[in-house]
Amino acid sequence: MDLIISSGRQSSLGDRANLPPGPSPLPIIGNFHLINMKDIYQCLTNFSKTYGPVYTLYFGSQPAVVLHGYEVIKEALIDHGEEFSGRGKFPIYEKVTKGQGLGFSRGNLWKATRHFTINTLKYMGMGKRTIENIVQEEAQWLVKELKKTNGTCLPYDPQFIMGCAPCNVICSFILQNRFDYEDKDFLSLVGKVNKCIEIISSPWCQVFNAFPILLDYCPGNHNIFFKNYACIKNYLLEKIKEHEESLDVTNPRDFIDYFLIQRSQNLEKENDNHQMNYTFEHMASVVTDLFFAGTETLSSTMRFALLLLMKYPHITAKVQEEIDHVIGRHRSPCMQNRNHMPYTNAMVHEVQRFVDLGPNGVVHEVTCDTKFRNYFIPKGTMVITSLSSVLYDSKEFPNPEKFDPGHFLDANGNFKKSDYFIPFSAGKRMCVGESLARMELFLFLTTILQNFKLKSLVDPKDIDITPICSAFSKIPPTFQMCFIPVQ
Repeated sequence: MDLIISSGRQSSLGDRANLPPGPSPLPIIGNFHLINMKDIYQCLTNFSKTYGPVYTLYFGSQPAVVLHGYEVIKEALIDHGEEFSGRGKFPIYEKVTKGQGLGFSRGNLWKATRHFTINTLKYMGMGKRTIENIVQEEAQWLVKELKKTNGTCLPYDPQFIMGCAPCNVICSFILQNRFDYEDKDFLSLVGKVNKCIEIISSPWCQVFNAFPILLDYCPGNHNIFFKNYACIKNYLLEKIKEHEESLDVTNPRDFIDYFLIQRSQNLEKENDNHQMNYTFEHMASVVTDLFFAGTETLSSTMRFALLLLMKYPHITAKVQEEIDHVIGRHRSPCMQNRNHMPYTNAMVHEVQRFVDLGPNGVVHEVTCDTKFRNYFIPKGTMVITSLSSVLYDSKEFPNPEKFDPGHFLDANGNFKKSDYFIPFSAGKRMCVGESLARMELFLFLTTILQNFKLKSLVDPKDIDITPICSAFSKIPPTFQMCFIPVQ
């Protein structure tokens, strides 16, 4: 299917008539009455059965083209990545970011910011203290903290500590230091991140995004989101100012230092790069995006993993047997071990596939008038990618509703890759921290299982893994458990 790009002119009403098919929208509310925000995946799947893999839904008066299934998502995000690389409108976030940062910026600003971020993270990973060293060290701090429970059967809620570990990893990158797990300011920041993600994942937040005028006039948790986000951003802005005062351009310590050095060089060469915004405000937005992305997504995934590992003890037993055989009890897990641990590697992949943390990723937008599969999509039209439809494809993953590491193992028990494994999305807008996130999941989970037996407070078959929110990102239910030290 070819894709033809027009000159980028404003789209007419006639053009919109050539959008992909979909249910007829009602005035003002569009198709909202047809969408169950508590089960968006099933709704999108049902629509695809009627209208095909490319169709249109109206959120209020705004059309959104939905891509459902591996082939069409690959065709859009990979084969025609530039045209589908725009960031769709997310009013509740735009109100606080004002178009700055990494996640929700657009055009040349986004391209320059992403290029700088990816290159800087690569530079930092090549230093004396590599990425893996940082994660391994944090994994040991995590074990030390969990051992403070002394193996008792007292109920323990792992939510905060599973947020603290990945947050400390990202803080090591952006702030050059980690925090103690009992640091009140640190716990407050982690708590605010958790609450922010919970709010934007609620069904009501999706209503506000479709009708942004309500944000200014209606009470609700979105005001807590604004307050918490501002608090986190202001904290990081103060850290940036502190970095500026102690900056040594010959010895950058962290991500903020690299940004400050690049900012200084850019100011000296005014015509060098006008695409990048080197203001402190933009810098704070970029760092805040990294802080959010590096904390909550890992925290939620690890909490879901703990629930799944307790619910399916036979899978946990196989993983721990492989850990004992390959690593032993007294050596810290490392990434080289992964090549010799196919079952454990498969388990980590299956956690991400099964959990399906971001069911539809973050909304995209076409960057120009586009003809796609014989449909016309006007510039600026939102594009929703159903990642769930790929991660739960029954042809690629037999019995996709079942948690089974075998989905990533061949007949001989060797690990097998899958092009359908896209929990980080795909194309030009895919998560910049994918490699770091995958490393953290492997090292944190193997280190935990190397040192502890996981004990549920209820019968494994009664463990509920239903997320409490799932509209934007899936939020695991609150639960308690016990970490019993391995003897």
